[in-house]
Amino acid sequence: MGMSKNTGKTVALNHLLAQAAQDGISVGVTSIGRDGEERDQVFFIPKPPVRVWSGTLVATARATLPRAKVRCEFIDNTGIASAMGEIVIVKTLDQGQMEIAGASRGSDQRQVIARLQQCGATQVLLDGALGRSQHASPAIADAVLLATGAALGGGISDVIRKTRERLAILGIAPVDASTQALVAPLFATGGVALWDRAGTLLFQEPIASLNAGAVLLQYSEADIGAIALSGAVGRSLWQALTTLATRHPGLTVVVADGTRLFVENNDLLALEQLGARLLAWQAIRVAGITLNPYSPMGGSFVAEEFLAAARKAFADYVVSDVLLEEVK
Repeated sequence: MGMSKNTGKTVALNHLLAQAAQDGISVGVTSIGRDGEERDQVFFIPKPPVRVWSGTLVATARATLPRAKVRCEFIDNTGIASAMGEIVIVKTLDQGQMEIAGASRGSDQRQVIARLQQCGATQVLLDGALGRSQHASPAIADAVLLATGAALGGGISDVIRKTRERLAILGIAPVDASTQALVAPLFATGGVALWDRAGTLLFQEPIASLNAGAVLLQYSEADIGAIALSGAVGRSLWQALTTLATRHPGLTVVVADGTRLFVENNDLLALEQLGARLLAWQAIRVAGITLNPYSPMGGSFVAEEFLAAARKAFADYVVSDVLLEEVK
């Protein structure tokens, strides 16, 4: 997943595809958006193509195949529709370039990944899309590679700060054993639930969490101890949670994972300062961070300086500039 446009996501994807081919790994690839087109669809800046290798399994919209600069063998239909036609599975017969456009819904992506695995892929790479993070959910992906870079704007320290803030949201701590046992019934069915400090269930309904703020506030006078939300958490719901955290110090809030939060890192810090705990039903594993020191809008970095600063700042993560690795 990319922090923004032009952070090197496609370059990192190509590096992984090349490594898989070198190591003899049967790899499948698809996208939650569209990648490999000649120009960025937002800024119309030339983009690097997706480079596939012989034997790569690709799940892509049928309309992209005539533009493929590689021979492909049709493998299977998926029955999943997209704006560019049905998503189909093909196998590349040589090395070349492809445009990849996959399914956009999480449920469809899970089916596509399963189909790629059934067709022989032992590793599936899912290319993300700007402004969409649901593909990073543990319900879909085993791990995430986060692409960041100079395109975020500002200096190296600014990019590192913005990246750290994104990591804080993605990296919400997982539930402890006792909390897991308490909230498990809610995440088995979906919706919203809250309990008092003794663990007694006060409310549970399969309602959309985005609209749950007013419902939760009806229980503000109760001795609330925990709240669980299986869906998205937006601004209005977050305000309700903040109000309840102010009234009930020590409140525990459990969300599905960090991709469901549509708030800023400062909001998380403010909730923590109120004495509340924010936990994830499933933790996201960030497998690594990739760097792009170049920005097509200006303000590029010296690659070696950026890599050294990022590795110092994110010492707990694998941090890489794949182009520097390839030069070496």
